[in-house]
Amino acid sequence: MSHDKAEALRRLEAAHRNIRRIIGVESWPLLTAEQVHGNKIAIVDRPVESGKQFAGCDGIITNQRKILLGIHVADCCAVYIVDPKTPAIGLVHSGRKGTELGVVTNAITQMIARFGSRPPDLIVQLSPCIRPPHYEIDFAAKIVEQCRAQGVQKIHDSGICTACHVDLYYSYRAEKGRTGRMLALLGLEPK
Repeated sequence: MSHDKAEALRRLEAAHRNIRRIIGVESWPLLTAEQVHGNKIAIVDRPVESGKQFAGCDGIITNQRKILLGIHVADCCAVYIVDPKTPAIGLVHSGRKGTELGVVTNAITQMIARFGSRPPDLIVQLSPCIRPPHYEIDFAAKIVEQCRAQGVQKIHDSGICTACHVDLYYSYRAEKGRTGRMLALLGLEPK
């Protein structure tokens, strides 16, 4: 693998497309965030017909069906946010900086403001990510704290460290930058 993220993603494009085909969502528009380690959230509140990358964003929220949200990770956490009642969803890239800036808090706040989501209805799932002792900050624990502070009660964390399991997951730190990227996906089924 290459140190260059764009090159790594280009090499993994066929595998990621094949996964989308296998799970039956290959025809859905794929929306991704540029992922700049910030706290800006893109909002998709109308149907889209083609894929797009949102510049300067680390998360995307939508209430639209048959749209696929995507986040690439290799130690940072992909945070899935689902409101089954509204319905609405969010997918957020949160590493050390994004967590410090409250990117997940911002996504939840935006889902409340834009789609009428209620925190007790939300379900949050954290992906595998790097954790101590392989990383000096436990940002996964901070994400959980931030979700609880917003009133979210249903929070699930696998507790899996990417650096401990490079046979299963990409780890930017453990593989010294020469790694691929996992693609987290989330979408709302048609009615």
